[in-house]
Amino acid sequence: MIAEVVKANDLIKSDPVFGQPSFNDHEQIVFCHDKDTGLKAIIGIHNTVLGPALGGTRMWSYANEWEALNDVLRLSRGMTYKSAISGLNLGGGKAVIIGDSKKDKTPAMMAKFGEFIHSLSGKYITAEDVGTTTPDMDIIRDITPHVTGISESKGGSGNPSPVTAYGVYMGMKAAAMHRFGTDKLDGKKVLVQGTGHVGETLISYLAKEGAHIEITDINEAKMQEVAAKYGAHIYTGKDIYSADVDIYAPCALGATVNDDTIQRLKAKVIAGAANNQLANDEVHGKILQEKGISYAPDFLINAGGIINVYAEIVGYDKAESMRRTENIYNTTLEIFTHAEANGITTQKAAMTLAQQRIDDRKKESAK
Repeated sequence: MIAEVVKANDLIKSDPVFGQPSFNDHEQIVFCHDKDTGLKAIIGIHNTVLGPALGGTRMWSYANEWEALNDVLRLSRGMTYKSAISGLNLGGGKAVIIGDSKKDKTPAMMAKFGEFIHSLSGKYITAEDVGTTTPDMDIIRDITPHVTGISESKGGSGNPSPVTAYGVYMGMKAAAMHRFGTDKLDGKKVLVQGTGHVGETLISYLAKEGAHIEITDINEAKMQEVAAKYGAHIYTGKDIYSADVDIYAPCALGATVNDDTIQRLKAKVIAGAANNQLANDEVHGKILQEKGISYAPDFLINAGGIINVYAEIVGYDKAESMRRTENIYNTTLEIFTHAEANGITTQKAAMTLAQQRIDDRKKESAK
């Protein structure tokens, strides 16, 4: 009987990394554990052809370790394409820490995590993400130089969220130009899902332009604060995905465009900051195309943050970072044009362009 149970478990948990649907030829997966600080983390290094893998560290209360592994695999893969399509000499990586950032995170835990990062000798460079902050990056910086997004007092550029939001705003305007024939957002109904650092800054841009803004967030207090600050309306309907809006901007966690939600979507444009918005790139990208919904690929338009922190590595110039982030507008229009000309989804068009840059570098290295 015991043997049968073991065999069943082996079948369920066979190939925990290589057999994961989200595994996409990752170069390295590092599991980090420290009993004293309670650290349980996973670092995913997807690809380093273009340079060291840079990507933030997310701290989240995952339901289980399998969910955390899946998240880091999807996120690190996304970073590869984000850097490639943005023209950065960076590879793709990401890290997740399992736990509640409000209750479990301590300076000692972050310092220990910094030791694990340092052990990779620069192959992975971290930054902040959901659940981590600039002060957390400062703690890691005391342990290792392989971190970006540190405070200005330590020679960094601070929180990259405002630059991320600007890139999303540029991508949204480009998507609006493609769908509506104008990039003016005044009077457009925009539903922003998530009012965190990036979501709030995006809302500020939309408010200045005169858009009609609906917002939703699991943090009721934050949502009320943002609504009052920018004159946004709190969405009160039962189903945000069937909301009658022009633009849906997912700015929280990923996979909100999935089998359950996609048929209910009424928005004409999807352009937001969340990573991995499509639960399945190929399947859901195709359905959006068939429904006539203009989708601005997330890894393209939310690249402002990594553009900004990359500048810390090569020599920070805020004006240049903003210029490169503003160019997301032009790249987004190019992706829409390429997708239409070739009868493919915008997701596929963007990934093809990014992969081509990686393949070209491989060929150069092989000479």
